[in-house]
Amino acid sequence: MEISLAELVERINGEVHGDHKKVIKGIAPFDAAGEHDITFADSPKILKRISDTDAGAVIVPASYQQQVPVNLLKSDNPRLAFARIMHLFFPSSQPYMGISPNACIGKNVSIGSDSCIGPSSVIGDNVTIGSRVMIHPHVVFGEGVCIGDDVEVFPNVTILKGCVVGNRVIIHPGSVIGSDGFGFVPDGEQHYKIPQLGIVVIDDDVEIGACNTIDRATFGKTWIKQGVKTDNHIHIAHNVVIGENTLIVAQVGIAGSTTIGKNVILAGQAGIGGHLSIGDRVTVGPQAGVTRSVSEGQVVSGTPEMPHRLWLRVSQIIPRLPELKKKVAVLEKRMDAFIKK
Repeated sequence: MEISLAELVERINGEVHGDHKKVIKGIAPFDAAGEHDITFADSPKILKRISDTDAGAVIVPASYQQQVPVNLLKSDNPRLAFARIMHLFFPSSQPYMGISPNACIGKNVSIGSDSCIGPSSVIGDNVTIGSRVMIHPHVVFGEGVCIGDDVEVFPNVTILKGCVVGNRVIIHPGSVIGSDGFGFVPDGEQHYKIPQLGIVVIDDDVEIGACNTIDRATFGKTWIKQGVKTDNHIHIAHNVVIGENTLIVAQVGIAGSTTIGKNVILAGQAGIGGHLSIGDRVTVGPQAGVTRSVSEGQVVSGTPEMPHRLWLRVSQIIPRLPELKKKVAVLEKRMDAFIKK
């Protein structure tokens, strides 16, 4: 693909400073970009080095005012502008056309226009699939699953009975949607399974990472709301509700019947206890263990969770505990000797 900076700026919100006719043929990281590549710089450290780049153009913040011998494309959000340009140069491919003869399609299945089903996929009875859906090989849809428009489901994904997926959803390889929730009742010596009768609902514009497990509800629904993005190896238990535009980073676990608010960030390996409420715009730090509900706007870290600033102080003290223990022991001996006198 070849495109001028003048044409590029028409595709994204921005302003060109330099040669509008400069032809861009590719994209590259800052240090690897050549004379026909475009790259971006949005950190002070990289912005100081713009004059050193060989790039044909650099996307910079709109507030950048330095005069440099490089073509600039100014944007309010350079990283977002670069991502949009990446989509221009690398549009999504369509590896399959139509329905593979090696796919297994059940009864009363409805498939919208321009949808593709890869080989060795299994589509159960009474499934509804929207338009422009891409189903890669070895995908399994259980009975009554409903898939919206413009969805892409990567290989080895399983979506089980009755679950609902909205529009423009991406589900990466190996994820399981709608497995049974972990519900058992002890009867003295054994554990009796509680039937899991609900479903999972995934709203529009959600992206599910690889090897996620999202359990169906005991009753009702486990609900992933619009715009949620999950990283790889996430576990979401039964009857959990995840609010709009929340980000969940790798290896997070969320126990049953917990509600997560809007625009929340759960950092890597955080664990969220069951039957809790996490408010809007909360940030939970990496490896934190949340055992109590957290009100909106809070930033918490540590186990058990505490305000992040307090955790920073606590974490500085922890390595010194052996030394402090010795000092306390010495003080105790001195105090005992003083009392005896």
